[in-house]
Amino acid sequence: MTPTDQQGTATPPPPPKCPIRFGTDGWRGVIADDFTFANVRWAARAVASYLIENENHKNGIAVGYDCRFLSDRFARAAAEEVAAAGIPVQLSSSYSPTPAISYAIRNKQLAGGILITASHNRWQWNGFKFKASFGGSANPEIIRKIEAGLPAAQSENAAPREPLPIDAVDLVEPYLQQIERVVDMKSIAESKLRILADPMYGAARGYFTKLCSRHGIPCEEIHATADPLFGGLHPEPIEPHIRQASEAVVDRKAGVGFLTDGDADRVGAIDRDGSFIDSHKIFSILLRYLVEVRKMRGKVIKSFSATKLVDHLASKYSLTLEETPIGFKYICDKMREGGVLMGGEESGGIGIPTLGGPERDGMLNAFLLAEAMAHYGKSLGELVAELHGEFGPHHYNRLDLELKPGQKERAMKMVSADGLERFAGCRVERREDLDGVKMYLDNGAWLLVRPSGTEPLLRAYVEAGSAETVRQVLSATEQTICNL
Repeated sequence: MTPTDQQGTATPPPPPKCPIRFGTDGWRGVIADDFTFANVRWAARAVASYLIENENHKNGIAVGYDCRFLSDRFARAAAEEVAAAGIPVQLSSSYSPTPAISYAIRNKQLAGGILITASHNRWQWNGFKFKASFGGSANPEIIRKIEAGLPAAQSENAAPREPLPIDAVDLVEPYLQQIERVVDMKSIAESKLRILADPMYGAARGYFTKLCSRHGIPCEEIHATADPLFGGLHPEPIEPHIRQASEAVVDRKAGVGFLTDGDADRVGAIDRDGSFIDSHKIFSILLRYLVEVRKMRGKVIKSFSATKLVDHLASKYSLTLEETPIGFKYICDKMREGGVLMGGEESGGIGIPTLGGPERDGMLNAFLLAEAMAHYGKSLGELVAELHGEFGPHHYNRLDLELKPGQKERAMKMVSADGLERFAGCRVERREDLDGVKMYLDNGAWLLVRPSGTEPLLRAYVEAGSAETVRQVLSATEQTICNL
């Protein structure tokens, strides 16, 4: 029976307990399960309240979206809620890479931005990111304030306000022009480098060829059609999801392949022989190029799960190196302090604040890699070989474990236990616990075990001197944890 008030008027049921929780990079949920129009509207109201109380909200915000199912509709719903609070809104007129919205915030001096995207998650997921007034990932303090406003945002008692009009604006073209300003596109064109781009059906689709065509750079894209199911791909530019791009690079005789994730803030690469160049090697190649050729200096920031190659390069160039918990928001905080050359994480997110602001940027980093290849006149594989020749081989991989209820907690308890002497068949020489538990093993490898901040997974990361050692440690780790 429907409840009524004292006048006999039917009253709506109270809203359900809020399932919205912001992880390492925003809130994500399964579409039509957790990620609903009601929840998106509540999240947008909480953001509007934060902006009114803490920022110059009259400057307005940007709202963008990726290519997922109903992302444009979710973005419109979020924009309507913010506009109803009296905050001007610039809604992207088309799907937009996350760094394009971040650039718009900085360039237009906006109070912040909302992105409807689940980044690299599979097609079933969508998400809600908030970018702060500096154009980067909101820090934990900002997120706490937004989350604190969620209960009030769920209340229907607030008096509605006359919404401001919502402007549909091209927020992508100014971002593409910014890439053209900071990258030497002419040198890439003169090198005759043939580029194969794989936006993985994500928000960069069409933009690689658009930029390259302006400068006479040979480029073709795969997986660039509209498909909210991502063609069955997992839109994260890491192995094994890059197999089709790898084959296309070889079949089409491209000099390099670049991949970006669902919202184009992460990058992966393929050498001309089809081999995968992971984010650790991309970070290292770019760091070397920026210091040696562009003569850039500053601190280097890396996440807890990133390669030790960066440590060697920072030491060689006498650069200060700092390590952060996993999540680009922590790297962003360091960038905002100033004096940072670049920062990066294991997942393919790399930021260069003087060129792209305190934000990850998959397309910018892809074109900077192409610029480095043009300067050195070498393939990515040859540039990696030079790094390994100087600092020794560094091989890396990650395992994502979907566990039964209780297994993740038992695993973290086990690896965190004092006195743990052996794991994955190896002696544990020392441990670090900045974010998860990292164990340095007697076979020369390090192993990090950590629960995901955005997905119901336990992740295991390994770096070692050989691919076989990485495989062995990951296999033993999987067997150990799955038997708990």
